[in-house]
Amino acid sequence: MRIAVVTIFPGFFTSPLEVSIVGRAMAAGALAVELVDLREHGLGRHRQVDDAPFGGGPGMVMMIEPLHAALSSLGATHRILLTPAGAPLDQEMLDRWAGFDAVTLVCGRYEGIDERVAEHLVDEEVSLGDFVLAGGEVAALAVIEGIARLLPGVVGNPESTGRESFRGGLLEEPQYTRPAEYSGWTVPEVLLSGDHARIEEWRRRQRMKRTRERRPDLFEDFQERGDPV
Repeated sequence: MRIAVVTIFPGFFTSPLEVSIVGRAMAAGALAVELVDLREHGLGRHRQVDDAPFGGGPGMVMMIEPLHAALSSLGATHRILLTPAGAPLDQEMLDRWAGFDAVTLVCGRYEGIDERVAEHLVDEEVSLGDFVLAGGEVAALAVIEGIARLLPGVVGNPESTGRESFRGGLLEEPQYTRPAEYSGWTVPEVLLSGDHARIEEWRRRQRMKRTRERRPDLFEDFQERGDPV
């Protein structure tokens, strides 16, 4: 799979792309990440990529011309604009994008991006959450890692991505490992019992309980859909 990132700060990505799951995916050839420096498509001698907003107001707005040129250089690809005004990022989006051959992530900066980019040059707009960052680069890294771990052969045990939070509409159950007792804090007895039926029932109840308490919005959706646990 190929992911292109359009950004004015390509150096932001250098170290994160070399480590952990993303680094392994790239080393294995499952993922290629291309960093597109928007300033190479900037206007004039100073490679301008932003200008004052029409109608006045604070800050600067990223211009459509450099972005159009950068996106046109990438060929056929699914284009995603990372912006606080987008739909909230979720696991369903990552699952869908992991099935594409090529995805392009457009990182906003400054006060915003010329709205014509969203209207005519991208396929969807996505937000990392209900807060504002200096730019879309952090969100782009989150998307890259979220996609990379879904690619075939990247995660050592593929079953692990099928049991985690948000699969089936519920949060993942609590996890424990050795030692069974530490500083008086003990692991639930059922996990030490060897009774796999009891363990699975405990995990099922924990998924329900955790989601109901921590994410009542997810739990309500889960109940309305009537999904199996």
